[in-house]
Amino acid sequence: MADTAFRARSLYRNLLRFSNRFAAYNFREYAKRRTRDAFLANRGETDPGRINEMLQKGLKELQVVKRQTVVSQFFQMDRLVVEGQASGRQTGGRGDIVRQKDTG
Repeated sequence: MADTAFRARSLYRNLLRFSNRFAAYNFREYAKRRTRDAFLANRGETDPGRINEMLQKGLKELQVVKRQTVVSQFFQMDRLVVEGQASGRQTGGRGDIVRQKDTG
Protein backbone atom coordinates (compact mmCIF):
# COMPACT_ATOMS: atom_id res chain seq x y z
CA MET A 1 0.00 0.00 0.00
CA ALA A 2 2.81 2.43 0.86
CA ASP A 3 4.55 1.60 -2.43
CA THR A 4 1.35 2.34 -4.35
CA ALA A 5 0.91 5.67 -2.57
CA PHE A 6 4.51 6.60 -3.37
CA ARG A 7 4.03 5.68 -7.04
CA ALA A 8 0.80 7.72 -7.22
CA ARG A 9 2.43 10.80 -5.64
CA SER A 10 5.43 10.46 -7.92
CA LEU A 11 3.19 10.19 -10.99
CA TYR A 12 1.17 13.21 -9.85
CA ARG A 13 4.30 15.35 -9.37
CA ASN A 14 5.73 14.29 -12.73
CA LEU A 15 2.49 15.04 -14.56
CA LEU A 16 2.35 18.52 -13.01
CA ARG A 17 6.05 19.13 -13.67
CA PHE A 18 5.80 18.23 -17.34
CA SER A 19 2.49 20.08 -17.70
CA ASN A 20 4.32 23.28 -16.76
CA ARG A 21 6.63 22.80 -19.74
CA PHE A 22 3.93 23.40 -22.38
CA ALA A 23 4.73 26.51 -24.39
CA ALA A 24 1.07 27.52 -24.83
CA TYR A 25 -0.73 28.89 -21.78
CA ASN A 26 -4.05 27.17 -22.58
CA PHE A 27 -2.48 23.73 -23.00
CA ARG A 28 -0.41 24.21 -19.86
CA GLU A 29 -3.39 25.16 -17.70
CA TYR A 30 -5.58 22.43 -19.21
CA ALA A 31 -2.99 19.74 -18.48
CA LYS A 32 -2.55 20.89 -14.88
CA ARG A 33 -6.31 21.12 -14.30
CA ARG A 34 -6.93 17.69 -15.86
CA THR A 35 -4.22 16.12 -13.69
CA ARG A 36 -5.57 17.63 -10.47
CA ASP A 37 -9.17 16.71 -11.29
CA ALA A 38 -8.32 13.10 -12.18
CA PHE A 39 -6.37 12.53 -8.98
CA LEU A 40 -9.03 14.19 -6.81
CA ALA A 41 -11.81 12.18 -8.44
CA ASN A 42 -10.04 8.89 -7.72
CA ARG A 43 -8.50 9.61 -4.33
CA GLY A 44 -10.90 7.31 -2.47
CA GLU A 45 -10.25 4.23 -4.62
CA THR A 46 -9.36 1.16 -2.53
CA ASP A 47 -9.37 -1.71 -5.05
CA PRO A 48 -5.70 -2.61 -5.69
CA GLY A 49 -6.40 -3.88 -9.22
CA ARG A 50 -8.21 -0.71 -10.19
CA ILE A 51 -5.44 1.44 -8.64
CA ASN A 52 -2.76 -0.37 -10.65
CA GLU A 53 -4.85 0.02 -13.80
CA MET A 54 -5.18 3.77 -13.20
CA LEU A 55 -1.44 4.09 -12.49
CA GLN A 56 -0.64 2.35 -15.79
CA LYS A 57 -3.02 4.69 -17.60
CA GLY A 58 -1.37 7.64 -15.84
CA LEU A 59 2.09 6.50 -16.97
CA LYS A 60 0.86 6.36 -20.57
CA GLU A 61 -0.55 9.88 -20.16
CA LEU A 62 2.80 11.02 -18.78
CA GLN A 63 4.55 9.72 -21.91
CA VAL A 64 2.07 11.63 -24.07
CA VAL A 65 2.60 14.83 -22.07
CA LYS A 66 6.38 14.46 -22.32
CA ARG A 67 6.18 14.05 -26.09
CA GLN A 68 3.74 16.92 -26.54
CA THR A 69 5.79 19.34 -24.44
CA VAL A 70 8.76 18.75 -26.73
CA VAL A 71 6.59 19.27 -29.81
CA SER A 72 5.04 22.42 -28.33
CA GLN A 73 8.50 23.97 -27.96
CA PHE A 74 8.79 23.98 -31.76
CA PHE A 75 5.67 26.12 -32.14
CA GLN A 76 6.11 28.83 -29.54
CA MET A 77 4.16 32.04 -29.87
CA ASP A 78 4.35 35.33 -28.03
CA ARG A 79 3.46 35.02 -24.37
CA LEU A 80 0.06 36.22 -23.21
CA VAL A 81 -0.33 39.19 -20.89
CA VAL A 82 -1.38 36.90 -18.03
CA GLU A 83 1.90 35.00 -18.33
CA GLY A 84 4.19 38.00 -17.91
CA GLN A 85 5.93 38.86 -14.69
CA ALA A 86 4.09 41.42 -12.54
CA SER A 87 5.99 44.60 -12.05
CA GLY A 88 5.81 46.69 -8.93
CA ARG A 89 4.60 45.53 -5.55
CA GLN A 90 1.27 44.45 -4.13
CA THR A 91 -0.36 46.74 -1.63
CA GLY A 92 -3.86 47.08 -0.34
CA GLY A 93 -6.02 46.31 2.63
CA ARG A 94 -8.71 43.80 3.46
CA GLY A 95 -7.54 41.31 0.84
CA ASP A 96 -7.54 43.89 -1.96
CA ILE A 97 -4.66 43.81 -4.40
CA VAL A 98 -3.56 47.06 -5.91
CA ARG A 99 -0.61 47.05 -8.28
CA GLN A 100 1.71 50.00 -7.94
CA LYS A 101 4.45 50.28 -10.49
CA ASP A 102 7.74 51.67 -9.26
CA THR A 103 8.77 54.44 -11.63
CA GLY A 104 11.86 55.67 -9.86
